[in-house]
Parts: sequence; structure tokens; C-alpha cells
Amino acid sequence: MIQNIPMEKRAFNGSTSAITKQPNIAYFILVHRFPRQFKRLFKAIYHPENHYLIHIDIKADQHFTQKVKVFLDAYPNAYVMESENVVWGGYSMVQSELNGMKYLITHNLKWDFFINLSGQDFPLKSQDFILNFLSKNKGKNFIKTANQAIDRPDTINRIENYFMETAIGFSGVLHKRPFMKEITSYIGEQWMILTRACCEFICNSPEVKKFEDFYRNTLIADESFFQTVLMNSSFSQTIVNDDKRAIIWIPDGGIKLRPKTLTESDLDFLLTGDNLFARKFDEKEDALVLDILESTLSSNQTIYNNRDHELIDNPLATIGSKPKLIDRQTKIDLLQTSITLK
Repeated sequence: MIQNIPMEKRAFNGSTSAITKQPNIAYFILVHRFPRQFKRLFKAIYHPENHYLIHIDIKADQHFTQKVKVFLDAYPNAYVMESENVVWGGYSMVQSELNGMKYLITHNLKWDFFINLSGQDFPLKSQDFILNFLSKNKGKNFIKTANQAIDRPDTINRIENYFMETAIGFSGVLHKRPFMKEITSYIGEQWMILTRACCEFICNSPEVKKFEDFYRNTLIADESFFQTVLMNSSFSQTIVNDDKRAIIWIPDGGIKLRPKTLTESDLDFLLTGDNLFARKFDEKEDALVLDILESTLSSNQTIYNNRDHELIDNPLATIGSKPKLIDRQTKIDLLQTSITLK
């Protein structure tokens, strides 16, 4: 079920965008934990002419849900969808994205690009930079794609077997089935930057129904449904094979990979590329990396006051071989200087 937006919270196209012809972004953010970290993400990507649609997983505890809703109530261009159960690897991941697109399309909101994020993502560029980038790439869609049979044959079992999603996972006896006729399967990752026209096609074209019917019983559909739909349509000519996300994949037993939790040691990788966003972060494991990213996004604003002194092992903060005690803000400044010099 999609929640209606109260009339007083509906935002219409303002004069600024009309004059500058700057695109507006509709962010769709899936969250289920870490309320404080979500607030940091939201503030880092906030722009008054953008729109922010939040889906809180139904499995999130009530305390978390209440905190997020109270926080968002101060922002007239932020909306909370009806919570639904999202199962990792299930078609419910795709359905949540489709529901988000339909919500944004049908509620009289003015936007040009759709960007999906999780609550553990963070921007690497400012909103002004991202908006300028999109204004130079109007009509382009950014999503990673690869021919599944040729480039990722180890994943074919995801679509050739019949999977039944349940509230907690999958059930039933697997059995093989043929793929869709005259369709090439593609695969990538779940992250994307899509034009409004592309989202309207996905949500409204009767041709997409057959893809929905088939992928409803596949595994990890969120990494292949959108790729397969778009690469088998006229939108294939608009696809840029890049989702603009910085992710480090590491082994997670066998051949399975998972995204590394990014820390201060990954700052060179994060700040020297042309990606717009990165994932994933956990401020309980390393808050300093988020401190530094926030500082780079807003150099003229003091994000954090100096805190307790700490002992660090940083070549820029040593005298001989003896480490030097410095405060947290100085550490941020030194690390930023080191990255700039490199």
C-alpha cells in the first residue's frame, strides 16, 4: 500500500529550477537501523528542491521508526512510505523500488532523476556537484550492466531455478524453467540513477509486466530485473554502465561477496575517484570516516567540535618514531591535507 502525501506537504516546481534549468532529484532511501547515521546521510544529501522518499523496513523496531518520522517531519519535501517487509535476495526488494517510483510519479512531484540509496550510504560529492553532473548528463541512465550468460555465468542459477519468497526467506523445491523467449538476461548491482522518463516506462509500460511475472520467482532479482528490462528496450541506448558508487567487495565465504564496511583507511579510494556515493558505512565501527566526508562536503562549516585527545599512528602527526597526541579535528585536517597532496 502506498501512503498518500498530505496536500500541505506536496512540493511544486519552484522558480529557481525554472530559471537555472537545474534538474531535481528524487531520492528513494531504504532504511532499517542506525537512526543517527540516517540523519547524517539525509542532511548530507538535502536540497530544498529535491524530494526524499523513505521506506522503513517493517522489521525495524518501533523506536527507530518513530525517531526517523519525527526527524523527517521538519522537512516538507520528505515523505515516508507505508512499511513493508523486504527480504534480502527476494523480489520484495524490486517491488519496494517499483513502489517508490510509482509513489514519486503519481504524487504531483517535480523531479528529473531517481536515485536509490540505503541508510548506510553516504555522498562523496556535494549536492551542487551532483546536480551539476546530472545537468550535463540529461537523458542518461546510470546502472551497472553485464550480459549474464557471458560475463556472470555463475549467477545463471538465480534465474533458471524457480524460487518462492516467504516472509523470512525462500521455500519450496527448486526446479528449472526456461528463460523468457527472445530476451537476453543482464545483471549488475541494485544501485541506479534513472531519468524520470525511464522510471515512467518501467512503471507504466505493459511490456514490463512479463518481466515482473518472471522475476518474481528469481533469486536476487534486484541485481538483474532493472538491467534486463532496460537493456531489452529502447532505453539501452541511454545506459551508462556505471552506477557512480564506490564499493569494495570482499569474500564472505565460498564465492559469495559482500560490501566491505568502509573506514578511515579507505579515504584515498573514496576521495580520489569520480563516484558520487559510497557504501557501506557503520559509524559504530568507524565514525571518523564519516566525519571527514562531512567536512569535505562543507569545508566552511565546523561539523564537529574538538573532542577528547587521542593517540594516532599517522606519519603526518609524528616526531621521529614517537607518535604525537592530537585532537580529533586536527586529525581530520591532517588527513584531508594528506589526501590533497597526493
